[in-house]
Amino acid sequence: MALGASHRLQDGVLAVETMTRFALAVLALASGVYTYLGVRSLLDGSPTAVFFAAIIYSASVSVAIYAFWSYMARFYPHVTGAASRGAMIGVMALGCAMIIAMSSWLNAAALAGSAALEQHLAETVQDYTADLDQAHQNALAAQSLLPDIQRTSERFSRLAEDERQNGALTGTTGAGSVVQLLTQMSAQLDELETGITASRERVTTLFDQGRAHLATMRSLVSAPGAIAPRSDEFSAEVVALSGVITSLEQTSIAPSVKRAAEDLSLGFIAPVADGRAADLAERQDQVMQTIRTSVSAQSQVLSQAADEILAREPVAERRFVPLSSAEAVLRYAADFIPAWAGAISIDLLPAVLVFILTVVHGAIRRQEERMPFAQRITAAELLEALEVQRALNRQGIDVEQALQSAEAEDERGRIDSNITSLDMAAKAPRKGPPA
Repeated sequence: MALGASHRLQDGVLAVETMTRFALAVLALASGVYTYLGVRSLLDGSPTAVFFAAIIYSASVSVAIYAFWSYMARFYPHVTGAASRGAMIGVMALGCAMIIAMSSWLNAAALAGSAALEQHLAETVQDYTADLDQAHQNALAAQSLLPDIQRTSERFSRLAEDERQNGALTGTTGAGSVVQLLTQMSAQLDELETGITASRERVTTLFDQGRAHLATMRSLVSAPGAIAPRSDEFSAEVVALSGVITSLEQTSIAPSVKRAAEDLSLGFIAPVADGRAADLAERQDQVMQTIRTSVSAQSQVLSQAADEILAREPVAERRFVPLSSAEAVLRYAADFIPAWAGAISIDLLPAVLVFILTVVHGAIRRQEERMPFAQRITAAELLEALEVQRALNRQGIDVEQALQSAEAEDERGRIDSNITSLDMAAKAPRKGPPA
């Protein structure tokens, strides 16, 4: 029964030998084709030079893969010693690493290069979207001061009107020095309000331009067709968007607000009290001193608010770096695990065939070791033995008698050896019992 199983395994190995070679050739060719597609995207120069260089490299890869796995399939299953088997496994591991280095990553670039480049463009869009939003927020931060400025301007204007109509501050109606000072402060705040409002329009215009560039970039990411021309257009949009972000950073009116707030206090010029009566002039001085204190407090509040805006982190300078398909596949390898698995499997699938042959040959050897010699001998070995016997007979030598003589000689040799051993044991000095 073991003989039949062993013969069936041997017949199976012979039957799949052609298929094994065919499979190795097809896998090597497939790897070469994808290697050609991957390496072509890395080379620069004339189309003819790129074509021939890629063809030569891919052909070398195909030959190397076919030769390597052919050698492993031929020799590894027949290596039985532990040291030799370990050395062969080390050689196989080194060969697999070299195949991955010279072919698999290029196969992955051919399989998922376009998708990896689109991934790179999509992440770039996200980064620039965040930059545009941050620049927009920094530019509009000064707008938060607008309600306080408007409220203070309206308060000064209302006090000036009340003083003119009712004498609410000095007790004397008319447009005197107090009304003049309040009107002056209100006018300065109105100018600051006008500047902030004008900057809002500029910021809105720039932000709309930035969003338009982002929309174009998103459409280029998801548009059909070759990735190379889309990447070139994407780079042009990135340059334009970077200019918009820089303009937004420079549009912030916070520095102007800080200078205007300091001018309110440092540039405060109070008019001379123009009251004819001494008590009216004294009241005017008191009111103007109160106004000065109020203006100084308001100036300090606006200056602190402007400092907080200026302390915001500016948008970091960003530079878009175009990638080749192979570089993109390496950078975003975690997002394209199926493509990497397929690319590596094309190159390393022959290892499975090698291990299958190893298991089968191991089973054949174990089954043959359990069979008698008469069942293990092959027809060729039997014919060779018969030829030797006929040659000895022609020389007048009786094979059976020679075998019997050899067996008798061996038996006499064993007897002589045993007798010699007994004589040596008898002549050996004996040790007496211990005292």
